[in-house]
Amino acid sequence: MTEPVYPMRWANDLTLLLNAVLGADRFPVKVPDIAAEFSRQRFPDDPITLIKGDVLPNFDGALVRAPAGKKGWGILYNSAIGSPGRVNFTLGHEFGHYLMHRQAYPNGIRCGDQDVVRWDSEYGQLEHQANVFSATLLMPLDDFRRQVPERHKANLGELSACAERYRVSLIAAILRWLEYTECRAVLVVSREGYILWSKPSKSALRTGAFFRTSASPVQIPSRSLAARQDRLVDGRRGVDMPAGIWFSEEVREMTVFADQYDFAVTLLMLPSDYLPRLQDEQNIEDTYDRFVKSGKLPVR
Repeated sequence: MTEPVYPMRWANDLTLLLNAVLGADRFPVKVPDIAAEFSRQRFPDDPITLIKGDVLPNFDGALVRAPAGKKGWGILYNSAIGSPGRVNFTLGHEFGHYLMHRQAYPNGIRCGDQDVVRWDSEYGQLEHQANVFSATLLMPLDDFRRQVPERHKANLGELSACAERYRVSLIAAILRWLEYTECRAVLVVSREGYILWSKPSKSALRTGAFFRTSASPVQIPSRSLAARQDRLVDGRRGVDMPAGIWFSEEVREMTVFADQYDFAVTLLMLPSDYLPRLQDEQNIEDTYDRFVKSGKLPVR
């Protein structure tokens, strides 16, 4: 019998189980322990029996079937990945594939080289479902809201603390916060002076504060912290930028530089009392949305 594909339901059911067994203060989620124990109890004839790092050129992770003569599955992650947060998210992602997709794909799934995948492809949908599962399992919104309430104007220091709590990358933590915050905020990831992709909060999008990056390259402002790369400035707390730099209103810019991946992570906080300019969210799609629809969380 094929298991149903409901990533949030799977993750929420596991969250309730973990809350009942371990209590609320139980983070980070230890994916290897949970995947092995849950699969052994729920699917004793088809458990996860191996989780380890391996040499996986061009792949972040993989769900692989056990060799002939043995039962069960293995979860592999690319041992060359240096970020513990990225490894943890990958483990959650592959655990999601195991729960939702293993019966439809008995030969396993390899994940990573997705730039050529169309967002509406079958593979893209699988990857998106696994990402939703991993984010929901590792960063439950009820706990995240306790760390950073909906109306609190977070800074990068606070969101970095959340990334450490959940053992995910800073970008993954910011993206999760953007899902529920009522603040007007925009995440920008840039390299060599241009925006790679960006993601606004819902309230920022509704008021016209976003970057449309799908049509042509968007240059970051020359006076921004991201462009100046001034490492003497405390980028996690940020500086106030006057109107006309990022948007036609003042913003607080917070920027950190990820040397390992050679890009800048910028969080823009906008005033909450701005006169709304309502946007039709259904008609706005940028590079980030295309990444997500393809199942890829860009530069985790």
